[in-house]
Amino acid sequence: MYRTLIINPGSTSTKIAVFDDEKEICESSLSHDQETINQFEHIVDQVDFRCGLIFEDLEKAGIELSSLSAVVGRGGMVRPIPSGTYRVNDQMIEDLHNNTNGEHASNLGAILARKIADPLGIPSFIVDPVVVDEMDEVARLSGHPDLPRLSILHALNQKAVSRRYAKENSLKYEEINVIVAHMGGGISVTSHKKGRMVDTNNALGGDGPFSPERAGGVPSYSLAKLCFEGVCNERQVLRMLVGKGGYVSYLGTNDGREVACMVEDGDKKAALVQEALAYQVSKEIGANAAVLCGDVDAIILTGGLAHNKDITGYISEHVSFIAPVVVYPGENEMEALNEGGLRILRGEEDAKEYLAN
Repeated sequence: MYRTLIINPGSTSTKIAVFDDEKEICESSLSHDQETINQFEHIVDQVDFRCGLIFEDLEKAGIELSSLSAVVGRGGMVRPIPSGTYRVNDQMIEDLHNNTNGEHASNLGAILARKIADPLGIPSFIVDPVVVDEMDEVARLSGHPDLPRLSILHALNQKAVSRRYAKENSLKYEEINVIVAHMGGGISVTSHKKGRMVDTNNALGGDGPFSPERAGGVPSYSLAKLCFEGVCNERQVLRMLVGKGGYVSYLGTNDGREVACMVEDGDKKAALVQEALAYQVSKEIGANAAVLCGDVDAIILTGGLAHNKDITGYISEHVSFIAPVVVYPGENEMEALNEGGLRILRGEEDAKEYLAN
């Protein structure tokens, strides 16, 4: 039996779970109030604070650190890398401390994992971070060489649900073509071709559908004019695109459940905005069908918004002519991180080595 500690840091929370093989034996979501978080100048400065809370919670749960086989952290904004489970090494820690590819709370995943694992003499890993890059070269061109398309997506859950679909249908992930739409705070829609994510939208601050808090692919000419009108500074424009876009800009909330309640109560504007989100996801799925030349085994809808049957029903109605639609609601990140670690511990895969480009 292998016992793994899973660490998934968010901006104002640290989710942890302990698994014995595939069985989750305890889990917690440690909340951090914004006032406390604001005391730290940089995200990496929060390591000792969050680590202390993790130790306290494990002690309360009766989990002995000496019983752990490995610690697996959520992958952060490392350099673009192929999919897989990576051993946390010095180069990865250096890049995360230096924010080489951007500053994000998920950067703490690898740092916390190694800080806990090293004194115990056990391995620490990350699995399929958001910057997994398997895109075909033709997919990188945007229309201008200074603005290449980037692969930033929900790689962890995208890969996990694709493997789940394959397993449930007695298939191998490396032998199927699927389109996965992860719909959460950000939305990524991706072409999986024989085990590779060959095209996707930049779900953090780029193109694709708008989401509960991100604007997605807004009209570029209008955006350029807005930037030079002097009404908004750079930070304000960036916040319009990420954090205050999507549902927030139209309806004042990033909570999909709240929007669903507004729709149920007869709010016509909320209904239109929710429909527009589903409409844009449907269009993006159609574009990905072209990437796969129409050879699609399934369309998978996942993420928190996949709990909303109005959204999944609308999308299914518009894209089911392409391929069968399968719904796996939720993010399932803790399970996916654990599965990635177990594949290494059991010798089913070799841990990959993170290297500087």
